[in-house]
Amino acid sequence: MLYHFHEMNRAMLNPFIQWAKASSRLLTDPVSPFAHTPFAQRIAAGYELMYRLGKAYEKPEFNLTSTVLEDGRTVAIQEEVACNKPFCRLLHFKKELGDKEYAALGQPRVLVVAPLSGHHATLLRDTVRSLLPKHDVYITDWTDARMVPASKGPFHLHDYVYYVQEFIRLLGPDLHVMSVCQPTVPVLAAISLMASENDPKLPKTMIMMGGPIDPRKSPTQVNDLAMRKPYSWFEHQVIYRVPTNYPGHGRKVYPGFLQHAGFVAMNPRRHAQSHWDFYMHLRKGDNESAADHRKFYDEYNAVLDLPAEYYLETIETVFQKHELALGTWKVEGRAVRPQDISSVALFTIEGELDDISGSGQTQAAHTLCTSIPKSKKLHFTAPKCGHYGIFSGRRWREVIYPKVEEFIRANA
Repeated sequence: MLYHFHEMNRAMLNPFIQWAKASSRLLTDPVSPFAHTPFAQRIAAGYELMYRLGKAYEKPEFNLTSTVLEDGRTVAIQEEVACNKPFCRLLHFKKELGDKEYAALGQPRVLVVAPLSGHHATLLRDTVRSLLPKHDVYITDWTDARMVPASKGPFHLHDYVYYVQEFIRLLGPDLHVMSVCQPTVPVLAAISLMASENDPKLPKTMIMMGGPIDPRKSPTQVNDLAMRKPYSWFEHQVIYRVPTNYPGHGRKVYPGFLQHAGFVAMNPRRHAQSHWDFYMHLRKGDNESAADHRKFYDEYNAVLDLPAEYYLETIETVFQKHELALGTWKVEGRAVRPQDISSVALFTIEGELDDISGSGQTQAAHTLCTSIPKSKKLHFTAPKCGHYGIFSGRRWREVIYPKVEEFIRANA
């Protein structure tokens, strides 16, 4: 009922939210006579803040329309769907060049496996932007579960593993797989199973960034909640059916609005201060700072629903039973054996200040992958870097990405 109540509440508030939006524009548009009345800017700032706190945030676009190659040429980028699955689209950021010219570039092919943990794949926009000049980039664009008809069936954790394997086989073997946060676990499982079967499409490298390979190490607030609450609590407290106004009506999901509430609850003071600063920027006419706020929260507030079976299995398998770390995980009867991986180079990356995946959680992959030679293993802890800084922002671009590029080139 909570999901239905949330949708009803949104419908009731929508006229007020739209009125706040219209009022803000009326008081800021230079051609409007109301924009020149006393206190217009202050009142408009209040209206816009109300609008942004109450509005629904849709999935953002990547908006990566061009890139600059190593030789200085600017080329257009076209988003192309390389594979379309019920719960995911494999997107290719294709450079608009002739086939021969494309092949002549000789760029390493990179599969970026985005998290299916609340935010859309566009959260990795900066990751893709950095990779584009020197790499042929693909990314998993996960579908909001409320938009997938129930007739398409469930989506389990093992389905995630199989999706990753299908994409690797489609793009491999000359492929480099980069997983960010949550997918480090199913990606390691996918490659482990392929290695156990001597699959000829094994990738060249696996780059794992800020993920819970072993969440027992330096547990964070996120880990504590998953380990403190029993499985039944998650099953009964955060799982709801999609209302009838969406294509996936009737499907059980972990709703995006509950996930967003959890994100905000981790740092409520920081978010409250950010919104207050936004209001003050608008009052002062600091449009550049206000635009930065809008850009960040347009992405941060856009969330998707997770399939219930996938979410609950992840809680149990990864955070409660620690099956990957303990070597007890079986994917539909097949043992996940990271020790069988020998030819795939491993690079793990952590942030010194990561409050989502604690120190040592990602590095634990090195302990599990005992057959990979030391010459093909690398770990880096980014100093003064939080979780989002691992894959986005100045530290990603200036400190982490150059190391990723060097690792890919060395193992191409």
